[in-house]
Amino acid sequence: MFRSKRDLVFVVLAGVFITNAVVAELIGGKLIQLFGYTFSLGILPWPIVFITTDLINEYFGHKGVRKLTFITAVLICYAFVLLFMGMQIPAVSFSPVQDKAFNEVFGQGMWIIIGSVIAFVVSQLLDVFIFGAFKKRTGDKYIWLRATGSTMFSQLIDTFIVLGIAFYLPGKIDGKQFWEMGSVGYGTKLVIAVLLTPFIYLGHWVIGSILRKDTLKDLN
Repeated sequence: MFRSKRDLVFVVLAGVFITNAVVAELIGGKLIQLFGYTFSLGILPWPIVFITTDLINEYFGHKGVRKLTFITAVLICYAFVLLFMGMQIPAVSFSPVQDKAFNEVFGQGMWIIIGSVIAFVVSQLLDVFIFGAFKKRTGDKYIWLRATGSTMFSQLIDTFIVLGIAFYLPGKIDGKQFWEMGSVGYGTKLVIAVLLTPFIYLGHWVIGSILRKDTLKDLN
């Protein structure tokens, strides 16, 4: 069992972080259009990754986020290995999901896999560095500044790395589409990051209350 509520909080945050990161990679190959602009469907789970990254960084430090980032990257690769193995095994004739449908959904190209993993690791490590730099200067004040500021820079790198490696280099999109999708995707992530600010404060309040109660219990 868990030694303390602090351990439980970390495990829950880590579970949410890993789940959303892996799902984002699995569904990232699907492109959708909203309001006339093209997005990767993988943008849907990323707001949760933003929140959990900041909360883990706040309460467990940059080492916790770094370790979790590398663990998640390995698990993403592991998920793709399992999917690749699954695509090599033929489905029975009465399977509700046949090989063609399965391969079309999960048979993402190697460029997408490489691009998504590299973008994830680089952006997370950058987020950790910038978050720490802001916190060093502001202390416990201005939570919104370090949360939004770190996201602003890290997601700029993430957006253009994954588009460049996964879609532009293989020739799936041209230069105009690359800049359009990158600009719109990045702008959308920034808007989402700002809108999530109240939830980050809520997360801080909930976790802070849990950890304070746990500390008081230990003191008694």
